[in-house]
Amino acid sequence: MRVLFIGGTGFISSEVSRQAIAKGFELYLLNRGLRSAKIPGSHTLIADIRNPQSIRTALKNMDFDVVVDWIAYTPEDIERNLAIFSGRTKQFIFISSASAYQKPPKHYLITESTPLENPYWDYSRNKIACEERLMKAFREEGFPVTIVRPSLTYDTNFPIAIGGWGCYTLADRLKKGLPIIVHGDGSSLWVVTHAEDFGRGFLGLLGNPKALGEAFHITSDEVLTWDQIYQTIAEALGVEANIKHIPSDFIVKVAPQFTGSLYGDKMWSAVFDNSKIKSFVPGFQATIPFHEGIRRTVEWFEADQSRRFINEAVNSEMDQILKLFLWED
Repeated sequence: MRVLFIGGTGFISSEVSRQAIAKGFELYLLNRGLRSAKIPGSHTLIADIRNPQSIRTALKNMDFDVVVDWIAYTPEDIERNLAIFSGRTKQFIFISSASAYQKPPKHYLITESTPLENPYWDYSRNKIACEERLMKAFREEGFPVTIVRPSLTYDTNFPIAIGGWGCYTLADRLKKGLPIIVHGDGSSLWVVTHAEDFGRGFLGLLGNPKALGEAFHITSDEVLTWDQIYQTIAEALGVEANIKHIPSDFIVKVAPQFTGSLYGDKMWSAVFDNSKIKSFVPGFQATIPFHEGIRRTVEWFEADQSRRFINEAVNSEMDQILKLFLWED
């Protein structure tokens, strides 16, 4: 099966790319060639997805069984994809987001039929608009779309709400005994999913004709509180977490940049019913518990000093929130 990943070297897609190669897929990765990460066994196509002529030159006359766009975020991105790939692929998979589901949720248990509605986060609203445009193309033009909505998925990153994304800042604070922030009282429910588990479910959708016109989320069935998530990270580092609970309203007041990620996602309990993906991909089951997956993440960071980047802007941001909260308290 000839598969094209637009992107393919991110936190989730790198692991999925490796699994695709292991399954014998003929995998092409289309990106600008700016990341140093290479996926052994894949074919690299260098082009800027924002430049249609660059894409056409890179793709030449190639057709694909499956095209997956890991980096489409806006309706403009979708219009470009429709123009380039209509008639050139048997299946187009759009990576949406579970944050597109209704916020605030009317029920903590989320299925694929939960309404898509997010008044708090532009990112999520754009993903919803992308889904709507693709489903319109499916209904009216037969464009072969499948939609996948990841939730908080991790591998070489810490799956957290506050503390920095794609860096070692939170771990560094934990190891130094510095306070970290958990929004609310830490008791709301959440699900984190290892990229390896996500990949097993995801690859089962590739080339699956029954998946056309359908949407799926793919998550673990393990449900944790936010306190448990941060405490498990601390345990993997061999320390105790110095947690300070701060209301989401206060965090957003001090640091408005968290409005989308908190009000539009992580302040609400979210548990995912995975019955649909299991029915389309028989035998799929997330098997990596968080305590095991995060141990792997810590080992990855510890294996190379250059990976342990401390973002001082994140430190300053957390310290400012903590200072103002303690002062007001």
